[in-house]
Amino acid sequence: MKTSLIVTTYNRPEALGRILEALERQSRLPDELIIADDGSGPETSEKIAIFASDPPYRMHHVWQEDCGFRAARIRNKAIRKATGEYIILLDGDCVPHRRFVEDHLFLAEDGFFIQGKRVLVSKRLSPDFSHEDANSILKLLRFLLSGDISNVHHLVRLPIFPASSSTRLSGIKSCNMGFFKKDIVAVNGFNQDFEGWGREDSELAVRLYGYGLRRKEHLFVAICFHLWHEEHDRTQLITNDQLLNKAIESKEHFCSNGLVQK
Repeated sequence: MKTSLIVTTYNRPEALGRILEALERQSRLPDELIIADDGSGPETSEKIAIFASDPPYRMHHVWQEDCGFRAARIRNKAIRKATGEYIILLDGDCVPHRRFVEDHLFLAEDGFFIQGKRVLVSKRLSPDFSHEDANSILKLLRFLLSGDISNVHHLVRLPIFPASSSTRLSGIKSCNMGFFKKDIVAVNGFNQDFEGWGREDSELAVRLYGYGLRRKEHLFVAICFHLWHEEHDRTQLITNDQLLNKAIESKEHFCSNGLVQK
């Protein structure tokens, strides 16, 4: 199945470089990598150019002007560019396990979207945490004992355990999510009314549920390691909560300001 992997980034080129290194070492490479850049400066373009010189997959860099946090808009721009049947979302501060893409495709099933899991990396460890750390059980155990990682119930890859499904909203995170392109097109992508941090991913999940999908997840596969960063500005959260509540109350699965505007 042809797969497009979208990595969202903003002005964190050093971390993005480590994510791109991890993606080149995947057990199953994506067919296409699209970097969704929410207005980064030239340092990010320079970092991307290093990896774009001889990539093991098709690689694109889509960019928009820096007008504040507009993750919904830049993800839609990347989704429009994607040619894969299946789309995986990953943030540019989340180091994927080497079986990350393989695991998403293992879980992929018609009628579902995939909610992946993340292990949290401490502020102390984040500046140096790499794909080698993410794939070394001995190192991860040492980090666990030192208190430098949390959410450790996702730490060990155990695909023999069954996945679960639900329509709950808690734990929705677009930093690690997968869906068929036909499904994201059917709900018109992310709602671009969301600006500023928060809730654009939960609102998308509400509309995916309204369209008839269920959420599928597995505690022990499709894992990424989230690097520490300062909290985003949350001044728009009240407005974004109102947009989320509107979607819950309306049950309408198609947003008017998404991949296409109506």
